Amino acid sequence: MTTPRISFEFFPPQSLEASFRLWDSVQMLAPLDPGFVSVTYGAGGSTRSLTHEALGTLIRHYGLNVAGHLTCVNASREETLAIARSYAEMGVREIVALRGDAPKGEDRFTPHPEGYASSVDLVAGLKETGLFNIRVGAYPDRHPEAADDNSDIEHLKRKFDAGADSAITQYFYDVDSFLRFRDRAEKAGITGKIIPGILPIEDWDGVKRFSARCNAVLPGWMDDAFTKAKRDGVEDLLSIAICTEICSDLIDEGVEDLHFYTLNRPYLTRQICKALGIEPVVALKNVA
Repeated sequence: MTTPRISFEFFPPQSLEASFRLWDSVQMLAPLDPGFVSVTYGAGGSTRSLTHEALGTLIRHYGLNVAGHLTCVNASREETLAIARSYAEMGVREIVALRGDAPKGEDRFTPHPEGYASSVDLVAGLKETGLFNIRVGAYPDRHPEAADDNSDIEHLKRKFDAGADSAITQYFYDVDSFLRFRDRAEKAGITGKIIPGILPIEDWDGVKRFSARCNAVLPGWMDDAFTKAKRDGVEDLLSIAICTEICSDLIDEGVEDLHFYTLNRPYLTRQICKALGIEPVVALKNVA
């Protein structure tokens, strides 16, 4: 089996305890030599300064290739590009460009009067700067706001046409769902790389709740499997087995890159990587 290139997503800490969890996660996963790590941006830009701080720390203390998330929410075009330039000044050369979720308490995304109206517009604006490798989101299971499956493909193509370099998918647990999506993208003329997003299941009930909101499809057999695994105290083993099999099947289908949503809980991700033959290869640059 070919060893894939890997990358990890973290989110910025909002408490002292969360800070320790983030840095423990980085200490555990950075030696696996990820191609990049990304740091999320809270709904409505709620973690803007925290994201900035986390990006700086990851670059200064760990020497990682860092991708900052950036959204269109609650900011003018000028403000958004100012944030992007501040990323570049600290050494960030990658951006995950997303439309973003509606701020807390609002039902749907409403563009800022002077802001970017969509992720397509955001990608185009970032492309004009010439400063970044731009990654965007993709949805093997239909996005909650998409009219149909073709709408997701058409929107993804517009993002690539606007200047995106690659796409990272929402998590999924049916490999065929990803493969069908990849085939439809290729048929639509999309030539950019589409990287599967992998979510190791730390909390099955939490994954069910989040999946209901974002329209990620969960195979019916998984509910019974995790109910039994919880009873027997082997939930972690089940999660590792499921995600390792998904990754192995993707690699067999020609996938070369995998992006792990770590939720700042690194154990499962590290065990899955180990099962795939990915071992620590580098020492950390410095200790935070």
